[in-house]
Parts: sequence; structure tokens; C-alpha cells
Amino acid sequence: CPAHPDRPPSPVNVTVTQLKANSATVSWDVPEGDVVIGYAILQQRQDGQMQRFIREVNTTNRACVLWDLAEDADYIIQVQSIGLYGESQASKRVHFRTLKETDRLPSNSSNQGDITMEGLDKDRQLQTGEIIIIVAVLLMWAAVIALFCRQYDIIKDNDSNNNKEKTKPSSEHSTPERPSGGLLRSKKKSPSVNIIEVAPVWGCGQSQLPSRACRAWPC
Repeated sequence: CPAHPDRPPSPVNVTVTQLKANSATVSWDVPEGDVVIGYAILQQRQDGQMQRFIREVNTTNRACVLWDLAEDADYIIQVQSIGLYGESQASKRVHFRTLKETDRLPSNSSNQGDITMEGLDKDRQLQTGEIIIIVAVLLMWAAVIALFCRQYDIIKDNDSNNNKEKTKPSSEHSTPERPSGGLLRSKKKSPSVNIIEVAPVWGCGQSQLPSRACRAWPC
């Protein structure tokens, strides 16, 4: 049937990736300039034992994970775009085959191209190696910084000890000056005053002074 003029065109470049024993991922492209608000996927097992219809709206996703697949089975999928005025025609049929539990590489691929897991494994190995190198470099820098801080603390402690030793002799020489000065001040003799008490003389006869003193004192 011819497509409605207001409906979006069919999706293009439908591809199946990340093949596993029980799951796979289907992706597609939408022509530019068309308003697409969702998608619909028709999943059918080739032997006709199972058919599934997946529909999702209000999304701009261009990929979907197919789950609960049978091991080592053939599937056919078709994708439709959902627009504001309806759905597009179904895309071309894409065939793929799931893996066995013991398989590590896909035995079959979609019509759009071969898909393998070898490239993904190499990328993961490269990422792991890069992470190990980065961690080793960070540990090395941390060790260098710790060693530098330790040497700095040792140098700082030595400088403080040297400064204490330099200031200690001056304090030892300066402290005795105060008591020595005090001793010198204490050695100074204060003038002594001798007081001679003289008893009053009431009469020449009672006076114990010599005769000359008696004559000088009025009787």
C-alpha cells in the first residue's frame, strides 16, 4: 500500500548488534526532516513458534534491546517509525541468529553487516591497560610527594634545633649578670652612725664628766 503523505518514511540502516545467547540490540536511522515520536518493532522467530510486537512512543531512541530470546535460534525483525499522523511502512526484513551459551563469537549476523565481539574484547583490554597505567602513575606521584614532605620536615626540624643551640649560650651568659649586679650592690657599705648618749648634769657633784666639762657646764 502507498504510504500516507503525512506519515514518516520507513526507518533505514536497520542493524542488529551485541548478539548473545538470549539477547540482541537492534538500531536504525530516521531520515532527517521527519517528525518521529516513537517506534514499533516486529520480532518473529523464523520457525514461526513465537512472535512479539514492541511499541514505544514519546521517545527519540533509535535503538532497542531484544530480550528473552531463544538460544541458537533464527529471528526476523522489522522496524516502523511512529509520527504525529500514524506509523510508517515496515522496514526491510533483517535476519539474525542468536549464539550458543558456549560461543564467544557470533555465528551469523544481520543483513547490514557482520558483527563480532572480537573488537569489543580488544577495546576492553585496552581500557583495562590504560586504567592500570594511570593508577601506577598516580601511585608514583603520591610516593614522590610523600618523600618530599618527609625530607622537608627533617630539614625544618634541623633548622629549629640549630636555632635553639645558637640562642642557648647567650642566655646562659646573660642570666648570671643580674645576681652579680645584685651582689655588687649589696657589698656597698652604708654609712654607720654612732650615737653617744649624754646624761644631763644637774650638778657638778653628780656629774661623771671630767672637771673641765663641769667647769664648762653652768652649775
